[in-house]
Amino acid sequence: MQRLLSYILLLIPLLALADESRAYDDSTAQPYRHLVAKVTPPDSADESRLAHKAFWRASAETVGMNLSLWAFDRYIQKGHFAYISWGTIKENFRHGFEWDNDHLSTNMFAHPYNGSIFYNAGRSNGFNFWQSELFAIGGSAMWEMFMECEYPSTNDIIATPIGGAALGEVLYRTSDVVIDDRTYGFERLGRELATFIINPMRGFTRIVTGRAWQHRQTSGRRFGTPPVSIELSAGARLLTMRNDDNGTRAGAALEIDIEYGDKFAESTKTPYDFFSFKMGLQGIKTQPLLSHVEITGRLLSKEIIDRNNIQASIGMYQHFDYFDSDTIKRRDPDSKPFWPCVVPYKLGTPASVGAGAMARYRPLKGFVVDGYIHANGVILAGILTDFYRDYHRNYNWGSGFSIKAGINSSLFDNKLTVSISDQFYHIYTWNGYDSNFDWSTTPDGGPVNIQGDRSKAFFNHFSTSVKYRLTGRLYINAGIDLYHRQTNYYGQTIRFDSNSWTNTPILYSSQLGAHIMLSYSL
Repeated sequence: MQRLLSYILLLIPLLALADESRAYDDSTAQPYRHLVAKVTPPDSADESRLAHKAFWRASAETVGMNLSLWAFDRYIQKGHFAYISWGTIKENFRHGFEWDNDHLSTNMFAHPYNGSIFYNAGRSNGFNFWQSELFAIGGSAMWEMFMECEYPSTNDIIATPIGGAALGEVLYRTSDVVIDDRTYGFERLGRELATFIINPMRGFTRIVTGRAWQHRQTSGRRFGTPPVSIELSAGARLLTMRNDDNGTRAGAALEIDIEYGDKFAESTKTPYDFFSFKMGLQGIKTQPLLSHVEITGRLLSKEIIDRNNIQASIGMYQHFDYFDSDTIKRRDPDSKPFWPCVVPYKLGTPASVGAGAMARYRPLKGFVVDGYIHANGVILAGILTDFYRDYHRNYNWGSGFSIKAGINSSLFDNKLTVSISDQFYHIYTWNGYDSNFDWSTTPDGGPVNIQGDRSKAFFNHFSTSVKYRLTGRLYINAGIDLYHRQTNYYGQTIRFDSNSWTNTPILYSSQLGAHIMLSYSL
């Protein structure tokens, strides 16, 4: 609970975004969104100044980030992996890359977050989206090859730069909304502090360059003030396993939901001029603090319909998804010869891109329906397994595809909102092992450089919620989430009881979540 409260305190500076004198609803351009500030175009002076590229400063910040993190790991945490030498560096180059066995949270969130810092070393020094990705790649490669005595990681060199770009651009654009070089005193201090919390590398760059205290006649924002809506929700969440009697947990929950930009702007080729970001935190016994992170960022789009009551566009989108859970109630290990994993689900897709379509229909005044559908190729994913265990790892690496769809209905001038969505993932493990693998032949008694079990897995997340406005921008929000994971294994032989054997098991786990929260639109 203390960790949850600390995250709540970190989010407080976001309230600086909600300037009551400027917050309004632009019902023409952005129907039924509470925008944090009046939409304004970027100032040409800010655009020119912030587009100036400082290659050496960006490179120094990337290298400095790696050296600082290594020094912390080596001299403060004394992590075994941080005891590097010229010998370990040469061995890394000799051996090459392999799949690692760190926690899902480390590989699927912490590494992409580090990638976002490398990325923002470039972004904060004048480089665009694609150019900044090169700093994320360079920073990740430097860490993998030089800064650890463990072999370089195949999954990290994919997840860190690609997932880092998704997180990094979201953090860069969100911090851009906070900055205002026209302000003084405590307001200026609050905005600079919020910028540093949201985007540490940009905050650091502003200090190094002196921009953090320079007063200007313009805002200092690279993108002006686009349509931005931010919703904070706090309340309670209940979790229960749906297969067998495996208990129920309940506790506090916090969510942040950001929608940035115009979904239905005319044809665009600017990455992330529209994105949605969702993050959930929870204070539930046995459960991870971070429950989910979802990012959908538009890379390019084309408007196909623009009429009085209907709008539609198609485009390419980058996706970043992270879902984490843990045991609700442990099973009795002696009750059956074999029990599948008691963790309901784990899934991370830090590298995913595909095509999508969005549409909005306004049949009546005060009534809006909008929906979307996305089909994505998943370059890298990690998904829960019932068998593979080595070090901290209980998931398989793989690739595949995902399909996402959803519909939102707003009635009575945003008094009542109903949302339904579904996300389906199909993940293949294409370099696995089977039950005949001789673990004793490996140096540490376990398989190395293996994605996991030979398998194909399915994960589905169905969500529905109802939101009712109590007053002003305060809502009550209730909903349910259904999670289902099924994995088909090959080359495994298990015994469920004395008379039941199978060598191609199909195992599954399901979880039901329910929440009730108060939501406030900034």
